[in-house]
Amino acid sequence: MHIVRFADSDATVHCGLLVDGVIRVLEQDRIADLLALSLAELRVLAEEPAATPVAAADVTLLPPLDGRMEVWAAGVTYHRSREARMEESAERSVYEKVYDAPRPELFFKAVPWRVVTDGDAVRVRPDSSLTVPEPELGLVVNAHAEIVGYLVVDDVSSRSIEGENPLYLPQAKVYEGSCAVSAGIRPVWEVPDVKALEIAMTITRGDEIAFKAAISTASLHRPVSELVSCLFDGQPYPEGAVLATGTGIVPGMDFTLTPGDVVDIDIAGVGRLVTPVR
Repeated sequence: MHIVRFADSDATVHCGLLVDGVIRVLEQDRIADLLALSLAELRVLAEEPAATPVAAADVTLLPPLDGRMEVWAAGVTYHRSREARMEESAERSVYEKVYDAPRPELFFKAVPWRVVTDGDAVRVRPDSSLTVPEPELGLVVNAHAEIVGYLVVDDVSSRSIEGENPLYLPQAKVYEGSCAVSAGIRPVWEVPDVKALEIAMTITRGDEIAFKAAISTASLHRPVSELVSCLFDGQPYPEGAVLATGTGIVPGMDFTLTPGDVVDIDIAGVGRLVTPVR
């Protein structure tokens, strides 16, 4: 089952539950309204008898974010990320210290209208000489700070801009086409062990594989509950949020995305996200 947001043939937007190519339309038209519910209430809603079915092939799936939702991301949560940030940066100690610090690195990534989804393009900044996709497990968190589901997230980033100075992080991370998510939210009750999910990424360039790697969420340095607690410490999210948990897959300094590449990210049991690069 995936919770989806979609447009019908009249371009009217709805929310629904996608199972085996069929969507059960919900009364709530916004993902934000679903995230105002408690986890227990959402599960009851999801398990009600099917009604008003539509074929997924007859609609357009949209990014499952809307309203006042926000996308945030955690950084330096895998050892590989720590190494990569230190490799690229003129301020190596910043990343070395935050890896083991009591407080994680959390940063704002996107608002719903800036997010793209499966089949849409991610983008390379024209002033960036080194850009990479960052495949991440995304936590979908309701207004009550409960994790209700999971997404595939691509936190596209300019390594060259961030590497010049850590204060350039917003420019390296937040720009048009820098945030992509899978088209469906996998409910938390259908993912038995979030600590053992394989994240795999393949980047193709023409007919060739330009990069391929995989990692398990077992390598995540901090518990996801800790990341959520820190996100909600000091500010509310009345219509929920998505928190990307950081990446353990970072290509070497000799690799950069180029227009025409295709990024394919798959998280076992959660979903798949395929995006061309522009």
